[in-house]
Amino acid sequence: MQCVICRQGETRPGRTTVVLERDATTVVIKGVPADVCENCGEYYLSEEMTDRVLAMAEEAVAHGAEIEVLRFAA
Repeated sequence: MQCVICRQGETRPGRTTVVLERDATTVVIKGVPADVCENCGEYYLSEEMTDRVLAMAEEAVAHGAEIEVLRFAA
């Protein structure tokens, strides 16, 4: 698919780092499967990946983490 951000590149399957923030918590999740633009690096998560990433972030917030760095486990 063509990237909707840069409108120059095509997306390809790959992995990316997702950074989420809520209040005083920052969660970094590395190695998340996504479609990544070959031109600008913008990423697009499937609905399933979005649900999984958000669940991981919610768990970090629930534990009171200030900064949490996680590796995505397939």
